[in-house]
Amino acid sequence: MRDSFAKLLWPVIAGILAGILILNFHHSGKELLANTKDGYHAAVAIAAPSVVNIYSEKLITQKINPFIEQLQKNNSIPQSSARRRVEQSLGSGVIMSSNGHILTNHHVISEASAIRILLHDGRETNAMIVGSDPRSDLAVLKIDVPDLQAAKVADSNEVNVGEIVLAIGNPLGIGQSATLGIISGIGRYFFTPNAYEDFIQTDAIIHQGSSGGALVNTKGFLIGINALTYSPSRTSSKINSANGFGLVTPVNMAMFVLQEIITYGEVRRGWLGVTAEPAHTSSNKDLPPDSLLVQHVSSGGPADLAGLKPGDLIIAIDNKPVDDGRSTMLKISMLKPGEEINISLLRNTKLLNLSAVLGEMN
Repeated sequence: MRDSFAKLLWPVIAGILAGILILNFHHSGKELLANTKDGYHAAVAIAAPSVVNIYSEKLITQKINPFIEQLQKNNSIPQSSARRRVEQSLGSGVIMSSNGHILTNHHVISEASAIRILLHDGRETNAMIVGSDPRSDLAVLKIDVPDLQAAKVADSNEVNVGEIVLAIGNPLGIGQSATLGIISGIGRYFFTPNAYEDFIQTDAIIHQGSSGGALVNTKGFLIGINALTYSPSRTSSKINSANGFGLVTPVNMAMFVLQEIITYGEVRRGWLGVTAEPAHTSSNKDLPPDSLLVQHVSSGGPADLAGLKPGDLIIAIDNKPVDDGRSTMLKISMLKPGEEINISLLRNTKLLNLSAVLGEMN
């Protein structure tokens, strides 16, 4: 009897499950069809009002030709002062608060004598520099305009390789535009091994003028600030051409810089005073692979005062296993000076736990 009931029941269950799958497939098919039909208009519509065009002016003093200068000193020709000219540059920015704070790149507004902002709705206004951080190539501007739409912010720690993204900015000064791509990589760094870099890599084109603009997901939420296009064949790191690939500062790092600059006028970074490399890169193959080999300890620095020594193997910080040296130092830099951290390490196979009070990076 039970066998007969089971034989009758299983086809019913299978039919129900098949119906659920068909309904889900039909629903997903509708969503796919809608995305194909409308593209990413909805995402751009959400993000675009928070992206601004930046026009900056820099007063450049041109040096006098040494030969001409010598003739002037000899009174061979009339004296003349150095010539000055105004250099204009383009960029983009992202409105981060309804009271007018804008994130952009440091290199967009560096040494600018005047900054003009063009909003998505056509309004224009002047901007003041709240603060700038060359280490992260980020800067914060402030405008005094009503009815601003701040960007909706995602968690950049949750982004994954392969996700579709859109870069929104002001390429070549032609007006706000959007380019499409995917996230090609995360945790990238290229320029200085000990620099505080943590780029998102994308194949979405970042033209000249789009630096400082927004990289958003398909929901229109901000995941990063467009920095530059990197091409190994070029000598300049900020070429901003369509060649190479795009590098984007994750929004979590950008938000840290934003809050620091608003609060202190500058970025205050925690400093441990130690240089370390992944143990697996060492010539000593007997070292534990998931550890950092301390190479140098700054005299009188927080690590030195805590008792760290060259040759120590750091295995955890605040009970969290360490990553590579660069990302570990990056995480420490985003802690507050004066904050205490616990360092777990191996010294001659002996486990030690030390406490260090972070200093402030100069």
